[in-house]
Amino acid sequence: MADLPPTPPTPVDPGLLSPTNLAAIAQLSVRARVIVEGATAGFHRTVRVGTSLEFTEHKEYAPGDDVRRIDWKAVGRADRYVIKRFEDETELRVTLLVDASASMGYARTSVSKLRYATQLAAALAYLIGQQGDAAGLWTLCGDTALRLPPSARPGQIREILSALDHLEASGDTNPVPALARVAENVEKRSLILVFSDLLDVGEDPAKPADHAVCDLATGLRQLRAAGHDVVLFHLLDPDEVNLPFDDLHYFQGVEPGDTRTLLCEATDLTLAFARESLALRERWRKTCLQSRVEYRFATTDEPPARVLRDFLLARQPGGRRT
Repeated sequence: MADLPPTPPTPVDPGLLSPTNLAAIAQLSVRARVIVEGATAGFHRTVRVGTSLEFTEHKEYAPGDDVRRIDWKAVGRADRYVIKRFEDETELRVTLLVDASASMGYARTSVSKLRYATQLAAALAYLIGQQGDAAGLWTLCGDTALRLPPSARPGQIREILSALDHLEASGDTNPVPALARVAENVEKRSLILVFSDLLDVGEDPAKPADHAVCDLATGLRQLRAAGHDVVLFHLLDPDEVNLPFDDLHYFQGVEPGDTRTLLCEATDLTLAFARESLALRERWRKTCLQSRVEYRFATTDEPPARVLRDFLLARQPGGRRT
């Protein structure tokens, strides 16, 4: 009897690739492409990261016009029904803001938060490049250096991926002045994507726990007031959601200058830790809701393609944003 041909290996669904499996792929550009392919598999229409419609003027309502475009404020002023008219911009401008502070380097069972952030940011940059739109990169660390201003020029995405691939977690971060600088330097209306664990935002320990959240909300509102579409990706390690330890442990701060240490039975902290972590995420969710900023939470053990897919689906016509 002739030997049967070997059974071909079962293909792995790119949407289910874990962050650690993705990290085994050497080139960030390939990782980005795999994430995008997993996120967009099964889409029956062209996927876009964001809208590129620009408001131009009003026109009087006529039968057959979309009633959802009626500008009710203008109706009150003009005493007649008017609708907003839009025109397509030639390109969408996207700015990626990545927190590369020391706390982003934490990892135990999965990739670090920084590596996870760079995988997501690289996938979005790759998708933006496929659209032919402009992308740029800032880092939210120390004095906040502008890496690359938004551009659709050839080679831009390659430079963004290279910069992301060489990021190292170090120093502290204060995104409040950083966001103000972005608002000053990104003049045209843009989609601004922020990736951070939000664990160190320059808070003053003497002030209330939600002070830093309020300060950051001011920066986010500045971007919204300038006409930008803002999305906040809140990234945490699973250990920062539910404390996994069950014996005596030393706990210490991970940001520069934070010398606090605590020796205790981890089980004594489990419930209180989970409550505080949930309360932190809820404060950020409410802050973003009040600031008209899209809030996206993910842990570093989730397949990045799944996180990206949820984000893209919400931004398609008829999608629901968080």
